[in-house]
This record gives sequence, C-alpha cells and structure tokens, in this order.
Amino acid sequence: MKNEVNNVEKGSRAPDFTLPSDDGGTVTLSALRGKKVVLYFYPKDDTPGCTTQACDLRDAMPTFQDLDAVVLGVSPDSVASHRKFRDKFGLNYPLLADEDHRVAEAYGVWKEKNMYGRKSMGIERSTFLIDEDGQIQEAWRKVSPKGHADLLQEALQD
Repeated sequence: MKNEVNNVEKGSRAPDFTLPSDDGGTVTLSALRGKKVVLYFYPKDDTPGCTTQACDLRDAMPTFQDLDAVVLGVSPDSVASHRKFRDKFGLNYPLLADEDHRVAEAYGVWKEKNMYGRKSMGIERSTFLIDEDGQIQEAWRKVSPKGHADLLQEALQD
C-alpha cells in the first residue's frame, strides 16, 4: 500500500482495505463495489470538529441512502472508542478503526501536524468519493467539518 500514497486523487483506483468496525465486524472496501462510497478520515472521536462533521453526516444519511451511497468514517481510534462515539451521538454509519494508520497512509492523509510549535503525526481531515467501480470520483483534503455533508450531497447528485 505504501507506494500508492501520492497517487490517491481524482481518477485513480481507491486503495482497498479491510478494517474493524464499531459493530464488531469488519468492512472491506472492495466488497462495496456497485455502490458509491463516501470515505471520510477524521482525527479523533468526540472532539468538537469531528463531532460536528459526524453529526452533519448522520443527519444527511437519508439523502445518502436515497443516492445509494455508503458512508464510512475512519480514524486511528479503537473500536471501543468508536462505539462510545457512535452511541453518544446516535451515528448511523460504520466507524472504522485504523489504529496503525496504514489506511490513512495509503490515502495520503497521515500527515505531520504542528500545533503551538509542537509537531506530531495525525489525520488530515479528508474525504474521498469512490464510484461504483472503485475509482476516486472526488478527493477533498483539509476539509472543514461544518457544511461538508452538503458538499457531498451535491457531488453525489451530479
């Protein structure tokens, strides 16, 4: 997967993965062929920006379902953390645990961050719209949590 890091852009093949889900099962991207997939990477469960984004996507789920799209949230948090986050906010789509950040690296969203002069590695909030054939239809990086669901709905309707 490592060599795909810089190639994940509009028109490229989405790197396949299997990750543990908040429901105790696993999700494999290639098993979702035939559906559009909204794959969003977020830094951390139950933080202000991530909660805003997660709840906006939750509220937009009826539209995503009408457009035959699956929403998947990915962060380096554990399955147990995802379960708490899901239950606290009534999230209605799978949250996937990428604890070793291998999938985030494959998508090029595991980045060095600089907060108050302190450098650390973490997720750059990003979303990928994957078409029914497993190709990246759109890629948004450095996403703003608020209003992102509206942007996704427009992209799905085009």
